[in-house]
Amino acid sequence: MTDTTEFKAWRVEESDGEYVGSEQTLRVSDLPENEVLIRVTHSSLNYKDALSASGNKGVTREFPHTPGIDAAGEVVEASAGPLSAGDQVLVTGYDLGMNTDGGFGEFIRVPAAWCVPMPAGWDARKAMIYGTAGLTAGLCVKKLLAMGAAPEQGRVVVSGASGAVGSVAVEILAGLGFEVVAVSGKAEHADSLKKLGASEVLGRETFESTKKPMLKPVFANGIDTVGGGPLAEMLKQILPGGSVSCCGLVAGPQLETTVLPFILRGNNLLGVDSVEIPLAEKQIVWSRLAGEWACPQTEASARDIGRSELQSALNAFLKGQSSGKIVLDHSR
Repeated sequence: MTDTTEFKAWRVEESDGEYVGSEQTLRVSDLPENEVLIRVTHSSLNYKDALSASGNKGVTREFPHTPGIDAAGEVVEASAGPLSAGDQVLVTGYDLGMNTDGGFGEFIRVPAAWCVPMPAGWDARKAMIYGTAGLTAGLCVKKLLAMGAAPEQGRVVVSGASGAVGSVAVEILAGLGFEVVAVSGKAEHADSLKKLGASEVLGRETFESTKKPMLKPVFANGIDTVGGGPLAEMLKQILPGGSVSCCGLVAGPQLETTVLPFILRGNNLLGVDSVEIPLAEKQIVWSRLAGEWACPQTEASARDIGRSELQSALNAFLKGQSSGKIVLDHSR
């Protein structure tokens, strides 16, 4: 491999205040200086990728830029760490696809500390079916279990259930024996959510804003993927001693609530970060997703696209019209 080696990447450029993505030819020398060079075969689409591609400076500060916060493939060169050429790895989070060129290119160069060895029995495509969304869902479930959540306590509610994170959370929880209530604003996805294991699918009005500081408690625990008002309303409906894992903000970053669910019912709000946590924490969840937390329905329904289809797929994320898992296959 030489610095003049060329590869394809879907790159976003700023032009007259607008951000436009297109397939471009780059050289390995264009990549940042880092310890591990990876030939990427697959990536995974996420809401954060859509924000980066739309010019959101809170995600990506400088353009031109190659998005893709997830990547999986083969190590080509490694100057540090335990990795060597030929190793299969996956990379999610940290600065990948934000300000470091990401998985929408056929090559990335990253620190060794970002790389997870491919779980046994997985290939790059299967890893990217889960990607950051699957990792985040697993981390949400892991936190609930650490707080003592158990099926016999009652129903677990998942908001944004038709999204990439929510759908995986539904299938993991159902597989663990929980009675899962899926909340989604997309009525047309009710059947697919039931196939994932949801016992009941409710509409977005379940968490419509109310002025009451507390509501009748009906859910033992919850996973919130949307933030904002729906999270505040979910907290009002959690049974005493229950917990809510939260990981998203598509409904807004503000949380207008009171302390009453916490001091009158002893509820817990558990923040979930899938980006900067230690690699060892990620590896625990990856191994479970490749094992007892496997999601066969999610795997079977994943959709593959090529680089030429990225723009329309990312636009769907921004419009709230995306569902299920989308995998970028660089060979398409």
